[in-house]
Amino acid sequence: MEHCTYEAMRLTAELNSAYHTPDEVRDFMRRITGREIDASFRLFPPFYTDFGKNIRLGKNVFINACCCFQDQGGIDVGDGALIGHRVTLATINHGLSPDERHIHHVAPIVIGENVWIGSGATLLPGVTVGDGAVVAAGAVVSKSVEAGSIVGGVPARFIRRAG
Repeated sequence: MEHCTYEAMRLTAELNSAYHTPDEVRDFMRRITGREIDASFRLFPPFYTDFGKNIRLGKNVFINACCCFQDQGGIDVGDGALIGHRVTLATINHGLSPDERHIHHVAPIVIGENVWIGSGATLLPGVTVGDGAVVAAGAVVSKSVEAGSIVGGVPARFIRRAG
């Protein structure tokens, strides 16, 4: 596991240190995730991950600049998802009491198809965002989001149905 972390740090540093063509960016993501990346995938660096091998990306996914994927618990991004600037996907939490803070609690994040996550949003461990949902910019999502809904705020709350 530690090997994957250092490999992810090396590859993301390389990705983030210079301009790369879209094909080169996809190749970096293939190496970071250890999975094939569809030709329709787009990412604007810089991009950060602490592990990389637990990220699964669908087709026609766009990830904007400065995103942080803490993927040790697993991150699945469905087809057609749009992820805005500075989005954080955090799959690890710690125990609340001081003597349990060293204990990691991991849970996956699942982002459905055609989801839009606005700039600066944070998704916490165990969250699923249903197909077609929208997460407003700056929202902190601690509970799963129903398909086709719009959520926003801190903590994120239902605003209305999308569309």
